[in-house]
Amino acid sequence: MAKPGNTTPKVISKKHIARLERERRQINLIRGIAVAGIVIVAGLLIYGYLKLNFLLLREPVAEVNGVKITTGDWQEHVRFQRVQMLNVYNQYSFYQQNFGVDYSQQMQQIVSNLGSPEVIGQQALDQMIDDILIKQEAEKRGITVSADEVEKSIQGNFGFFPNGTPTPTITPTEVTLPTLSSEQLTLYPSTLTPTEAPTTTVTPTATLDLSATPAASSTPALDTPTPVPQPPTATATPYTETGFKKDYDDTIKNFKTENISEKTIRSVYEAQLLRQKLSDEITKDTPRTEEQVWARHILVQTEVEAEAAYKLLISGVDFATVAKRYSKDTGSGANGGDLGWFGKGAMVAEFENAAFSQKVGEIGKPVKSQFGYHIIQVLGHEDRPLSAAQYEQKKTTEFSQWVTDTRAKADVKTFDIWKERVPTEPTLQAPAQ
Repeated sequence: MAKPGNTTPKVISKKHIARLERERRQINLIRGIAVAGIVIVAGLLIYGYLKLNFLLLREPVAEVNGVKITTGDWQEHVRFQRVQMLNVYNQYSFYQQNFGVDYSQQMQQIVSNLGSPEVIGQQALDQMIDDILIKQEAEKRGITVSADEVEKSIQGNFGFFPNGTPTPTITPTEVTLPTLSSEQLTLYPSTLTPTEAPTTTVTPTATLDLSATPAASSTPALDTPTPVPQPPTATATPYTETGFKKDYDDTIKNFKTENISEKTIRSVYEAQLLRQKLSDEITKDTPRTEEQVWARHILVQTEVEAEAAYKLLISGVDFATVAKRYSKDTGSGANGGDLGWFGKGAMVAEFENAAFSQKVGEIGKPVKSQFGYHIIQVLGHEDRPLSAAQYEQKKTTEFSQWVTDTRAKADVKTFDIWKERVPTEPTLQAPAQ
């Protein structure tokens, strides 16, 4: 028996050593697999984060003559447009509640638009494509917008004019209209002057409302054709630069909560200024007169009715009498069928072609359009000076056509991936209960 404290060394066999080595290798393998798994998962998470926040945002949704529109930039413009729509909704709501004006139809239209993100996404993309085409043409013509001009535009939007409130520079164009000829007085004896046809209201370039808070219960729309009444205001308190900067900084912070950067806000202002400058250049030679026709008509639904009305007129029955009795166009019919003076593009093509080709005094044979059958009598045909509103509308139309033609000739590519990436925020918040 061995004495206490005196141990005999344990003999380790080669088999035991081999088993230990295998266990060590297995442990290292398991550890390596675990580490590799952690690295792979971390890598996937990092890649997913980078793709979502950087790579995806850099992917183009469109390309215009080689210039890319990235997902990130486009998404900011979509969110900005949604904020604008929400701001207008809130304005309508305010005036409806406080002044009793019914804006429910306009408000419902905004709600419908907000619920159609793909429509808003398409509009924002189209606007950005047009802005690039305008910028490219402006560069060719040496037209630029300075940072100072952008700043002044923003200041003006906030009502801050450090050099005093600007005086409007556009004055109404004096229009001298020719007197009626004896033939026209014979054809149209009921009045000394024709009823002026209603003209389309000039659509102003959208004004950015930065001073409105872009919260989910915020502002503007795609189009707000009905003017919003302005509430009575007290005498304005002088607006200091400090006050302006505070309001501007607060507004930018609010926009940032909707993931809209100050850079994007300023780029929208720059694009608007550049558009106006290029429009002024392209339309600088727009004539202030245009060929116009003064006409009256009778509108009926069927060819049989049209032939019957035409025979009455040819037999000598007064045109105004027939129009008042039979015309389905109740607006002009009540006025003897008078449509006033109008230029090309104001009427549907079939009507326009007939009116501009007829001689003064002639009663034309029935002409079919999408509205029915028209019997037209031309009362005047001449070049006429345009009013200030008509002239601005003509320039707007001319520039819009230039944009359309330029886009048709440009190398524009859009990628359908944008349809899967349209932001749906901010949205209209339900009122607190």
